[in-house]
Amino acid sequence: MTNFEKWAKEFRNQNLYAFNHNPNGLLWLKVRAISRGKQIGQFLIQNHITLHSTKIADQNVELFNLLEHTPDAMQRLDKFLTVKNNEWYETIGVNEAKLKEDLYKIRNYEWGGDQNNSLDKYLISRYVKTISDYDYLYGLQPEIAHNSWNYVQTSWYNNWTSYLIESIFKRHEKVISAVGEIKSVDFFLDGIPIDLKVTFFPNQFMAYKLKERLGCRELTWLKRQAKNLGNITVDKTLPESQQIYTLTEKLSELNRHDVIETLREKHREIISEAQTNPIEIMSWLYANQGEMRFGAENRLFLILVDATDINQSWKMKRAFSLIEPKVNEYLNDFDENRLKQIDFTFNGKCYKSLADVIFIVKH
Repeated sequence: MTNFEKWAKEFRNQNLYAFNHNPNGLLWLKVRAISRGKQIGQFLIQNHITLHSTKIADQNVELFNLLEHTPDAMQRLDKFLTVKNNEWYETIGVNEAKLKEDLYKIRNYEWGGDQNNSLDKYLISRYVKTISDYDYLYGLQPEIAHNSWNYVQTSWYNNWTSYLIESIFKRHEKVISAVGEIKSVDFFLDGIPIDLKVTFFPNQFMAYKLKERLGCRELTWLKRQAKNLGNITVDKTLPESQQIYTLTEKLSELNRHDVIETLREKHREIISEAQTNPIEIMSWLYANQGEMRFGAENRLFLILVDATDINQSWKMKRAFSLIEPKVNEYLNDFDENRLKQIDFTFNGKCYKSLADVIFIVKH
């Protein structure tokens, strides 16, 4: 088995840990990062390299085999990737100042789909397969349009906030972008392949930790408080998140802010504990991925949370005045010892990765 085949197999098997601290594995990833037709062609011209292969996949193999025996191969790749990364910012043509202002025009964070944020499945199940009367369906156009617009608007918000956040990382001098968009690698940080995950404080993790503290689920606890305070009811057929929202609103109307503050204090305690012991939440995030998006790569988690109101955490994705200094401070002080080994199990199989987390918390 050649070295190329060895690393290709490790990559397919999601054993990204094997690439860490291995110069040959890192070389494989960086060659992969320029393996698209236009990029590899430019690299060959700039470095006066001629390949016999004509297919991109074959060129990828031939180039790796050649660079394995080239003393300054890593420096050549890094220089090319750095230039390409800078070109990306210049050619994509985004007016970032205007974009940052436009993000504040978004007032609601609503997907318009079902609980899995899948608009197409929601439209099929809600309208296509349940309504046989066309005239009735035709009359629902405003409702359907509203759902579709919510999905588009929220997707737009997520896409461009992610772009701007990723840009902060990729502009830093310690970061080299994987411009070829390798699956599982967004950039190399001091030579370590990293997948950036921007996420909110996970609701399921919060619910799990709240149950530990309250002795029951959050909804159950709220219902008990409501019952003790009188005739405060909620429609039990509503989704759990809606029931929690309804109960907190009714408690607020009765000026029972003490009950709501007790719950918020529990939220703050859990957030603080996660910051103190980040391995637990990182392990949870790895182990509770969706199967379709599973990965065991090294990860740098950027966790955004509004500790004053968890439900408003979505606004944190545009809080660049908070995000940018924290990210730059982290990158300035970064060394590989900051990454922690995470051991986790997914679908009965054991994995290990390197990871760290940056918390952006509004207090």
